[in-house]
Formats: sequence, structure tokens, C-alpha cells
Amino acid sequence: MASKDFDPATRIQDLWVFGEYGDVNPSISDASTYTFLDPNTLKERFSQEIEGCFLYSRHWSPMNRYLSDALARMEDTQDCAVTASGMGAISGTLLQLCGSGDEIVASRTIYGGTYAFMKNFLPRFGVATRFVDCNDLDAVRAALKPDTRVIYCESISNPLLSVPDLPGLAELARERGVTLVVDNTFAPLILSPARLGAQVVAHSLTKFINGTSDCVAGAVCASHEFINGLSDVNAGALMLLGPALDSLRAASIRKNLLTLHVRMRQHSANALFLAERLAEHGLKVSYPGLVQHPDHARLTRLMNPGLGYGGMLTLDAGTEADANRLLKRLQEEKVGLLAVSLGFSRTLFSPSGNST
Repeated sequence: MASKDFDPATRIQDLWVFGEYGDVNPSISDASTYTFLDPNTLKERFSQEIEGCFLYSRHWSPMNRYLSDALARMEDTQDCAVTASGMGAISGTLLQLCGSGDEIVASRTIYGGTYAFMKNFLPRFGVATRFVDCNDLDAVRAALKPDTRVIYCESISNPLLSVPDLPGLAELARERGVTLVVDNTFAPLILSPARLGAQVVAHSLTKFINGTSDCVAGAVCASHEFINGLSDVNAGALMLLGPALDSLRAASIRKNLLTLHVRMRQHSANALFLAERLAEHGLKVSYPGLVQHPDHARLTRLMNPGLGYGGMLTLDAGTEADANRLLKRLQEEKVGLLAVSLGFSRTLFSPSGNST
């Protein structure tokens, strides 16, 4: 059960960082590399992080550090690393955790890019994935093998909006000595997976957290040890694969993060309004804020209070042809935009079967 006295929005607001001249926003470092006055300091920085000292912007930059610190506070983890995309965060995490001969147990209902990475790309490196219903703890338990290294799921799944038993999955992960990785893109602030037992929390910052559909970015929130491993100059997946987030974009996302709580409340209110009206008309709608949703009670028990049930809903139009006619009409009537992704200031809608 979530702690009702944990307020992730306040934790973000309480993190004050000022620019070098007392600016209300921290200064943006417009540099790819950083100077040293002493070669010995350069040597030390190459082998370990030194607070306030930067080496090269593929590794860390000041603004990426500021954004990472804010996201770590939001997720209540020790540390965070930001990346140039959500897939950069997810793929880097899984490559850091798994090698040849290892296995992943993953939810069947996950973002299409993540599914493709697990199913089509990771086997090139000898990493196999077993896809199961992560709402069925017995099915997850049965899928865990001696070579399993990771249990992977989404806090609210894409696109079916199921909510797994995160504490139950965390207990399974502890029993078997594997890492529970949770993609929290659909539920920032609403759910705090690390407080429910997850060791790693991933985000596509592109979506709700940034909220303006003008960039792609990602994040990995975890322990100091894990983030240091990802950033290690000799063996870190993020350091060596190089999905570095640009400092200017990091600054923009950090500013938008400060209004996330306001936006999530409104996204949730809008989605609940639409879901209730659609359900009243007898349409097949899935939204975890509806009492008839199979995971409504679970999400209510696990969620942080006051932010609603999220901004995503799914509608079953019956056939692909009917769905396409509906989507076209919705855009013509200026209800929203036919486009992939989520979290924009206008409603976005897409046929998930053909777009993820």
C-alpha cells in the first residue's frame, strides 16, 4: 500500500537550485567538455564522480545532473540518470542487467518499442524474454528460471491500462534475487514504484513529464550503485552507448517538471469525465478510474492521493474500419489530434494496434 504522507510533487518543488549569478533557474552549461586546473583531478574524475566537477557531457553535464536530482526526488530513489529517449533508458538498463544466457520475464502488455527490443534485438546478444501476464503472480513465478535476471512491467500498461501487483512482483523479485524494473511513464507522481519495491524505475520523459511534445528524453531512477554502474567509463551501458540528453532540452524538461502535478490532475479529470460519459453510452471503455475496471481497487490502494487515475483511456470501437472512421471524425471535429504519444496539451488519439 502507498504511504499517504508521501507527496512527490512537494519533493520536486522543495529542491531549490540557483544559477551561478543567483538566477531563479540554474544556468545551462553550453559545453561538451570541461577544463581542469590539475591533471590529478582529471585522473580522479575519470575514475569516479566528484560533486560539482564535470568531465565530458556524454558522461554528465550540470543541467542533466539538476534534472536527474529532481526526478530522483520524485521517485524517491537515491539517484537518476537522464537519457536522450525513453528507449535509451530502457535499453541501457536491460543491457546493463543482462548478458548472454540471461533471461527476462516481461509483461505481455508493454510499449511496442520495448516489446520489439526484447523480442527481436536482445536475442542477438543471447538474452531471451518470456512474456507473461504480470497480473498473474503464479504465471510470473512459474516463468522465473535460474537464468532470470529481470522482471519487467509497466505501472499502468500500454495500451490496455492494466495495473500489476507491484508489491507482489517485488516480493517475487526479492525471493529469486532478480531485479524488478518498472516503466512508470503512464503514471508519474500517481504511482511511486520504488516505494512499492521496484529496484529500477524508467520513464519516457517525452510524455507526461515534459508535456509539450517538443522533445524526446528518458530517465532511469535507481540506487547510487546502479546509476554509477550505468555511467561507468569502462563498462556502463549509458556511458558507452552514448544516449546523452542535450543540456538545453534537460533545462526545458526541468522547468516543465515543476508543473507536472497541476497537469496530471487535469489530465486525470479530463480522462475520467470522458470515460464516464462513454460508459454511460454503453461503449466499451477501459479506464482504471472507473469502478468497473478490474484493477481499480488495486490502483486506488497503491496510488499517491490527489492526482487522479491518469490521463489515458482506451475505447474499443469494434472493428478497425469503425475505429479509423471515429479517429478521422474526432480530428475533423477538433476533439484532438490523430498522432502517437501522449501528454500533450491537446488530446492525442491513435489506433494502438497499428501504432505501437
